Amino acid sequence: MSQLTIEERNARVRQESAFVQPLLGSIEETIVGQGDMVRKILVGLLADGHLLLEGVPGLAKTLAVKTVAQAIHAVFHRIQFTPDLLPADLTGTLIFDPKQGGFTPKFGPVFTQILLADEINRAPAKVQSALLEAMQERQVTIGDTTYPLEGLFWVLATQNPIEQEGTYPLPEAQMDRFLLKIRVGYPSPEEEGRILERMGGEPPAPPKPVVSVEALLAARHSVNGIYLDERIRRYIVDLVHATREPERFGLDLRPLIQYGASPRATLALARGSRAVSFLEGRAYVTPDDVKALAPDVFRHRILLTYEAEAEGVPVDEVTRRILARVEVP
Repeated sequence: MSQLTIEERNARVRQESAFVQPLLGSIEETIVGQGDMVRKILVGLLADGHLLLEGVPGLAKTLAVKTVAQAIHAVFHRIQFTPDLLPADLTGTLIFDPKQGGFTPKFGPVFTQILLADEINRAPAKVQSALLEAMQERQVTIGDTTYPLEGLFWVLATQNPIEQEGTYPLPEAQMDRFLLKIRVGYPSPEEEGRILERMGGEPPAPPKPVVSVEALLAARHSVNGIYLDERIRRYIVDLVHATREPERFGLDLRPLIQYGASPRATLALARGSRAVSFLEGRAYVTPDDVKALAPDVFRHRILLTYEAEAEGVPVDEVTRRILARVEVP
C-alpha cells in the first residue's frame, strides 16, 4: 500500500466511483426492482468479467442488460441465439471482392464493446466454441487471420434454465469463463405493482448515457488497486479449496461434490470483491465482500454428483455450508 492513510484512500475511491450513483439512477428509471442483479452487473463491468444471467422468461434479464448498455457511451450489439445459428453469424466471414480479385473480411456482431448473447444456451456447440475464443482470448479468427478485440469488450449472456424446452447445457470450459452466474428471481408484489404502473402506459424513454468508456476503463484500473489483505487472500483460497477438499475443513460434502471450483474461481472472487468494495466507496476488501459474491462465483463452477441431485441438494446449499464452516479472518 502507499503511504496514504485509510481515510485518504477511501476518499480517493469515493471520488473515482462518483459516477456509480448517476449510473444506477439512470438504470433505475427503466428497471423496477432487481437491485441485486443490477448491482452484480456493475460488479462484472468494473471487474472486467463476463456475466451469465439465468432465469425464467419475463424477468427483465435482456432489458436490464440493454438498459446498462444504453447508460454507457459504448457500442452495443445484441445477438439472439437460436438452434440454426452459425459461427459466421457471430464472428463474420470472408466475402469475395471482384474488384480486388480476393476475399475481404466482413466482421460480425462480436466486434463491439458490449455484447448481449441472448438465450445463449439455445445455440449449438460450434457457435459456443466461436464465442469462447472471443471471451477468453479476446480475439476472433476469420479464415487464416486473427483479429484482436481491444478496449472494452464485455459479454453478458442470458439463459433460461436447462430444463426449459430446446436448450443445451453450456460446456464446462465456457461456463468457467464467466466471472459470475447470476440467478434472477421473481419481483416482489410491490415491485410487480410498480412494473404494472410503469409499463401500463407509454414505454419509458431509453436511459441517457451518463458514463464514458474511458471513465469505465479508468475505474477498472482503480478497482485493481483496491487493497486485498493477506488474510483475505488466504480466506479466498480456503473457500475455493473447501470445494475440492471439504474434509480438510470438517465438511461432509465429498459425496455431493464431483468437481470443485477451478483456480479461475479464486481470481474471480478476488476481482469481484475488489469491485464490490469500489461500489461501496472503500479502498479495501472485507470478508463480507467475499461472502456476498461466493454463491455467484461457485454456482457454475462446482459440479455436483448424481447423489446430490437425487437428494435435491442445490449448489447454493453446498456454498452456504462452506461459508458457514470456513473460518472468517
